[in-house]
Amino acid sequence: MTQAASPVSQRGALSHLRVLDMSRVVAGPWAGQTLADLAARVIKVERPGAGDDTRSWGPPFLPAADGGAPRDSAYYLSANRGKKSVVIDIAKPAGQALIRQLSRSCDVVIENYKAGDLERYGLGYEALSRENPGLIYCSITGFGQTGPMRNVAGYDFVIQAMGGLMSLTGERDALPGGGPQKVGVPVADLVTGMYAAVSILAALAHRTQTGQGQYIDMALLDVQVAMVAAMSMNYFVSGRAPGRYGNAAANIVPYQTFIAADGELVLAIGNDSQFAKFCEALGVEYASDPRFARNADRVRHRDTLVPLLAAELKRRSVSEWVDLLQPLGVPIGPINSLGQVFDHPQVIARGMKVDVSHPLREHLPLVASPMKLSVTPTVPAVAPPMLGQHTRAVLREQLDLSDAELEQLTAAGVIQ
Repeated sequence: MTQAASPVSQRGALSHLRVLDMSRVVAGPWAGQTLADLAARVIKVERPGAGDDTRSWGPPFLPAADGGAPRDSAYYLSANRGKKSVVIDIAKPAGQALIRQLSRSCDVVIENYKAGDLERYGLGYEALSRENPGLIYCSITGFGQTGPMRNVAGYDFVIQAMGGLMSLTGERDALPGGGPQKVGVPVADLVTGMYAAVSILAALAHRTQTGQGQYIDMALLDVQVAMVAAMSMNYFVSGRAPGRYGNAAANIVPYQTFIAADGELVLAIGNDSQFAKFCEALGVEYASDPRFARNADRVRHRDTLVPLLAAELKRRSVSEWVDLLQPLGVPIGPINSLGQVFDHPQVIARGMKVDVSHPLREHLPLVASPMKLSVTPTVPAVAPPMLGQHTRAVLREQLDLSDAELEQLTAAGVIQ
């Protein structure tokens, strides 16, 4: 039964929230960006001069439309849409005072300093929550606030290695190009950012019932260990650590890349019914062969079945196989470049590329939020801020500072 559409709210789901984002690089900014997409007012606090480390992680850098010097990196632009940038020097007492004042009017603080760093400045959870008991304070570090590595810096690449992901990613050692590989994007950072956002929303839900704030301790290593998921259970159940399968899967066959007549494709058959449809379309009888009838059989006889399928799939082009198999419910797809991704009719139909205005250029393409809510949709994308773009406006609005006070803070190097 089709339900009547609910009216779309004119306010985003989190429009009542203020977030003080004191994080940089990826995991923390990704959490803040997720909240900003849902209409939270996110104030990004950056250090004087350089700002977020990723502003310099290039090339490529965003070129100015007027031919001026390029500024922020594409890397920075990917994780900071919808925020307001405020530059405050927290090493100065006056800067610390500004952060304390801002935190009193905020619902959430996100930070990813090393364990204990902000406590030295009087900006840790205990200090800020005394003045704002309902504060949700989310700390993101490589290894968490406890344990023997609590003071060790952690970056995504190291975490992918230590957390087991690289032992599962890459071609098998015996094959050309074999060896461990990292994932092409910083998945430990990105998934930690999403877990952080979920944890923040859970803490906010608790606060609505109790008025009580809380501290959230997020660690990249914890998240990486968790997201290995089924491979960990393979290890627990079998007692053997899984190895690398390249573009194949440990527990499902056929679930890998194949070479077609004009390129590579992915075939991802997840059940026996799909395999039967696939075999019927190919005109082969492998689905009735007792070696291949069930997935467990196919896994056991992988080395026999895969070469047979590979020979069949070389007979047609990628597009021919996609056109034949997708309508039958057989999971198959081309391996697209990013250019092909953003030209794909489905990606276009879903609105995953948006065009926004930026201070350096009239049109800046951004990736859109993937969250689709019927009543409280995400807010229209706003360009990531330039360094210190909103310092004066935010401090004037939230702290009621006068122009004279702002000038004094600027002259003292506290703000920029």
